[in-house]
Amino acid sequence: MRKMLLVAAFMCASLRAQIPTGSTTRHEQSPTNASQSVNPVIEWNRTLLVIVRTAGAQPATIHSTRSFAILHAAIFDSVNNIVGGFTPYLVRLPGVSPQTSQVAAADQAAHDVLLSLYPVFQTSLDQELQQDLELIPDGKPKSDGIAVGQTVAAEILSLRANDGSGVTPPPFKSKNVPGFYRSTSPDFTPVDFTQWREVTPFAIVNARKFLPDSPPALTDKEYIQDLAEVRSIGEIDSTTRTPEQTVIGTFWGGKIQNYWNEITQTAAIAHNLNVEQSARLFALVNFAMADTTISFFEAKYV
Repeated sequence: MRKMLLVAAFMCASLRAQIPTGSTTRHEQSPTNASQSVNPVIEWNRTLLVIVRTAGAQPATIHSTRSFAILHAAIFDSVNNIVGGFTPYLVRLPGVSPQTSQVAAADQAAHDVLLSLYPVFQTSLDQELQQDLELIPDGKPKSDGIAVGQTVAAEILSLRANDGSGVTPPPFKSKNVPGFYRSTSPDFTPVDFTQWREVTPFAIVNARKFLPDSPPALTDKEYIQDLAEVRSIGEIDSTTRTPEQTVIGTFWGGKIQNYWNEITQTAAIAHNLNVEQSARLFALVNFAMADTTISFFEAKYV
């Protein structure tokens, strides 16, 4: 577990930058978008949360952490090409005016990414983009922002087009031997994302670098004690599990990436982060979760 948690630290170091001081509640540094009251980074993050929580919207073999990371990579690089306060993730565009609308760039990039990943939502995504762009005064800053968002989104999507996520998951072959995983009762849920260990990471070099130590032998005292603890606390009608542990287990049994994105929204709002700062924060969080998920499945199937 300790090794797995190093994913975030490694990724943060790779971008080699700090959030600048003097944050503001406005989402444009220039007066062009002073009327804009909604942080587009948070807005489009919420849109993706709605999509992934819609029954049947998320492909069963594609982990949603990939979608969040692609979305926020595009938003970050779009905004950063205008402000230039941080090291780009991938895209460097020459000659972008600092007067370019950050909000228009973020809106367009987010729309284009989500439309590519979830084309069945085109109507609602197009409407959201149109409503957002209508809040921005027409002119060169707006049109330039749209162009930046389109270009960056296309490059990010191209980068991830053949990242291994679309491979058909290979079947998991169990063995009836002690210590080898078998589906568990009562529902015998099949294993999933057997291909995800091969997906190209977003920030780390190789998921195998974060493999945990080998488990103890089945006859070791440590294994016997751990197994007894899991059984005792994990049973449905456990008498040793506290009510608080039940709440914690139920909560974190859900889609953890969704919770952390909501937590990140709360943090960004509480700290009055502007568009640039929000874009970087959400990129860091979602790169970390995407790469941790890849590393998790690597460790799981090893």
